[in-house]
Amino acid sequence: MHPPKPKWSLHSIYLLSYFHTNPSLAKPRKPYSLSFLADHCNSLKQLQQIHAQMLVSARILDNYAASRLIAFAALSPSGDLTYALKLFHHIQEPNSFMWNTIIRGLASGPSPSCAFFLYIKMRKLDVLPGKHTFPFVLKGCTNNESLSSGKQIHTHVVKFGLDLDLYVANGLIRCYGCCGNISDARQLFDEMSEKNLVVWTTMVSGYAKNSCSSEALLLFNQMIGEGIEPNSATLASVLSACAKVGGLDIGESVYEFIKQKGIQVGVILGTALVDMYAKNGVIWKAEKLFDEMPEKNTATWNAMLYGLATHGHAEGALRLFREMEKRKLVPNDITFVGVLTACCHAGLLEVGKRVFSSMKKGYGMEPKLEHYGCMVDLLGRNGQLEEAEELIQGMKWKADVVVLGALLTACKSFRNIDIAERMVTEILKVDPHNHGVYVVLSNMYADVGRWGDVVRLRKEMRDGHLKKIPGWSFVEGDKY
Repeated sequence: MHPPKPKWSLHSIYLLSYFHTNPSLAKPRKPYSLSFLADHCNSLKQLQQIHAQMLVSARILDNYAASRLIAFAALSPSGDLTYALKLFHHIQEPNSFMWNTIIRGLASGPSPSCAFFLYIKMRKLDVLPGKHTFPFVLKGCTNNESLSSGKQIHTHVVKFGLDLDLYVANGLIRCYGCCGNISDARQLFDEMSEKNLVVWTTMVSGYAKNSCSSEALLLFNQMIGEGIEPNSATLASVLSACAKVGGLDIGESVYEFIKQKGIQVGVILGTALVDMYAKNGVIWKAEKLFDEMPEKNTATWNAMLYGLATHGHAEGALRLFREMEKRKLVPNDITFVGVLTACCHAGLLEVGKRVFSSMKKGYGMEPKLEHYGCMVDLLGRNGQLEEAEELIQGMKWKADVVVLGALLTACKSFRNIDIAERMVTEILKVDPHNHGVYVVLSNMYADVGRWGDVVRLRKEMRDGHLKKIPGWSFVEGDKY
């Protein structure tokens, strides 16, 4: 239990400042009172008041006192990173704690690449990084998904002899894994002489995020075999892997393990369970778990909503979305993808249009490529091909093969060769070696008896050495 945060008025802060400038009046005087208040304030406004008193009393020249201001401004949910940076840049000789604090704040901020660039500035000024610096810089590289920056930091880690430090190594593994270089992440993992639980969890999570679900499950089995008991974060990563590969049996075993060990099912683990059951089509169990969860976040609602949407329960998904709105829960990008997917599966054109429009008008969110893809699909399924093409042309994003392909598929269903030809042209600009569009267009020509065009397209395929790639399917064996 944390002690309650003190509350004070502006008058009390001024009074405190007066005691600082007149120490004989304060009996006894608390030497770090302003620093203490900085650690326990509730808002940026209060911090600014404390900052003002530190300036008046010259306490701002004390690096410890200044560091408390920077820490609140950079790391507190009610802080201000820009304000923290201004404070930091006015310090003549910031200590390593201040550098680390600002790097940490930037790494979790809207522009995580700034953490990397501040580290570069730190090195140019010959400020030595420590074992606490690198995990924060690496977090910035991870959040920015910058593999090249992560590799540069790796060289510095080795240079300063911190490659064997547990938390630094864990940061490197997470960075490589999240940036898609899972092989280097595994190499670092294997080279570690001692692993605790955090490192195992990071590696399992890295596999799960890179769609290497089978490897994630194998590593989890290895972990259990070595007598390392997983925590909630590990189990959540394993359940995520089960959701992606359709590993319902393994997911069920994990759930039994959770119950046997009496592990508390909090928001993260509960969300992972809901997602696993929903993606495996066991909607009733996902709903049961969802309803029983005492606390849910947006990710929990998204997991349930998307599961309902993708398994044909459009009304259930829309009902859940309305419930979110009723509870004043703020939806995110994933929420709207789920709702629009539900509309696509149920053919609810007008509902989908209203939802798509509400993203910008109601929530101030700019629709992304995935949302445009859903709308193009929805319009196409309902025969609104011209409107779908206009939507694509009006996008601020460059249309990808998925969006263009959705309209091409609709063109085939409604035999609209004119728009289909334009879509094929656009798809080939994005993916010049896409053989599939030739096949689709050739079949459309054949359906209306335009055999000359069929022959022309087949000749183009031969001249371009394009072949139809055979289809394949994946069936999970009894490996675990």
